[in-house]
Amino acid sequence: MPLFLERDHGATDPLAAGGLTVTLSNVKGRRAMSDQSRRRRTRPSDLLDPVQAKRVSRGSWTEHLVLFLRIMAAVSLIKGLYHWAQVCSIGAPADETFEMHTMAWQAATVFFAVLDLVAAVGLWLAAAWGAVVWLTSVVSMAVVEVFFPRVYGGSVIIVIIEMGLLGVYLWLAIVSARERPA
Repeated sequence: MPLFLERDHGATDPLAAGGLTVTLSNVKGRRAMSDQSRRRRTRPSDLLDPVQAKRVSRGSWTEHLVLFLRIMAAVSLIKGLYHWAQVCSIGAPADETFEMHTMAWQAATVFFAVLDLVAAVGLWLAAAWGAVVWLTSVVSMAVVEVFFPRVYGGSVIIVIIEMGLLGVYLWLAIVSARERPA
């Protein structure tokens, strides 16, 4: 026979003063350990529903968004390592080391070296802050290329690629949000 714990609010037995009594009974006709539906909800934590993991259906837009974020994480990791290689002058000729560049180039390179690696971690985790850091990096690179062409050369191709990736992210985020009920 299984052992059940029940709350006995009207008990006069001093041993049951804590409100718990032990009863032996069959499983038939009885509820297991505690019945959450019969219990009165009084605390704020009782009003919250339990967290339940829901499996994302195959081929959903959310799944595509996460895949895109992971790919952008890999790209950001490569970009960040590339910028750190420039900071450390790895593979650079003697006349093109980090110290030989302008102060604006040095500042931008260190900025993107740090930002791209932080974005890579956040994107891989599919965290909201990762997308924010990545968006900051993408927009910053486009701004540097457009408004400060003397820093990295003002490549229009880089601006088009960065804005294209930004557009793909925004589109995936919107269609992913639409497929989930409010």
